[in-house]
Amino acid sequence: MAINTASDQSLIALFGGTFDPIHFGHLRPVEQLAKETLLDQVILLPNNVPPHRPQPQASAQQRLKMAELAVEGNPLFSVDPRELAVDNPSYTLVTLETLRKEHGAQRPLAFIIGQDSLLSLHTWHRWEELLDFCHLLVMARPGYSERLDTPELQRWYDKHRVSTPAALKQRPCGVIYQANTPLLDISATQIRQRLREGKSCATLLPTAVERYIESQGLYLV
Repeated sequence: MAINTASDQSLIALFGGTFDPIHFGHLRPVEQLAKETLLDQVILLPNNVPPHRPQPQASAQQRLKMAELAVEGNPLFSVDPRELAVDNPSYTLVTLETLRKEHGAQRPLAFIIGQDSLLSLHTWHRWEELLDFCHLLVMARPGYSERLDTPELQRWYDKHRVSTPAALKQRPCGVIYQANTPLLDISATQIRQRLREGKSCATLLPTAVERYIESQGLYLV
């Protein structure tokens, strides 16, 4: 694998999700991750048709708007709507192939996942090829094991894992970094339930997102 020798190469990370709705459980660990790994930019990728999860309750445009409101004024984040423009399942590898072409072969690219997603990574479309296009940044999740299901998967993980974030800028792709992010037990399911019950979610998601949800009458049924 080619080593990136350019000292000024910025590290861009992609963070996909249904974001139904986006909340502090998404944003705050990623902000901590950015500090830990010296991320220069995080691109939010709202999924249109997630292959491994139930279909979103809010529409694609509503979820896009919530993501934009959640990071408005925060220079770390931007929002990329490309996966919302197609009706096919949002396969991470397909998106990564496109982004790799756009950013060039030598730009360090990373994809952010939670520990829960790492444990099910072997069920993803063409998962074995992911590290050919990006690094993986793994964030801790409450209640999830740190060991993979099989010895083969564990060997793959151990082979590619690095212990220092500096390695992420030394090459364009190919390594896994386990981040020391905060464990925030917040879920979109929990938020939707609270909204149905008429309870406040002020401590769980940005004020602008909460106001938008209210204006749209989202998650009431």
